[in-house]
Amino acid sequence: MSRIPPAPLILGLAGLIPFVWGAATYLNDPLAQWGATYLGPRFIGPYVQLFYGSVILSFMSGVLWGFATRAEGAQAATGYTLSVIPALWAFFMTGGGPVAAGTNLIFGFTGLLILDFAFWRWGLTPPWWMSLRVLLTVVVVASLCTGVFL
Repeated sequence: MSRIPPAPLILGLAGLIPFVWGAATYLNDPLAQWGATYLGPRFIGPYVQLFYGSVILSFMSGVLWGFATRAEGAQAATGYTLSVIPALWAFFMTGGGPVAAGTNLIFGFTGLLILDFAFWRWGLTPPWWMSLRVLLTVVVVASLCTGVFL
C-alpha cells in the first residue's frame, strides 16, 4: 500500500469528526449536555453518527461510481452495479432505532471496505486508496460501536 497524500488524508480525517464527536458525547455526559445545549440534540451521541453515516455511505456510492467510469465492458457494468450498494444499504437499513441502525451501519462500512478493495484490486483507484480506507473505516466502526455495544 502506498503513502497517502496530505490533502486526501486531511480531508478524510476531517470527515471523521462527526463519528468521533458522536462517540465522545455518548461516553461523556457533560460534553453531551454542552453539545445538546449549544448544537442541539440531533448533533450528539448516536444521532449525529447515524445521520452522518447514512450520508457518507451514500456519498461513497458516488465515489465508487466515479471509479467505475475508469473501467470498460463487463468490469464497468460490475463496477456500476456494485457502486450503488452502499447507498441502497443506507436507505433500507438505517431505520429501526439507534442500535439496529448503528449495527447496520457497521456492516455497511465493513461491506464498503470490501467494495473498496475490489475497486483497488481492479486498478480503478489511486494506489494509496486502501491505506486511507482502512484507516477511516477502523475509526468509523470503532466510533459506531460505542452506541451499539456500550
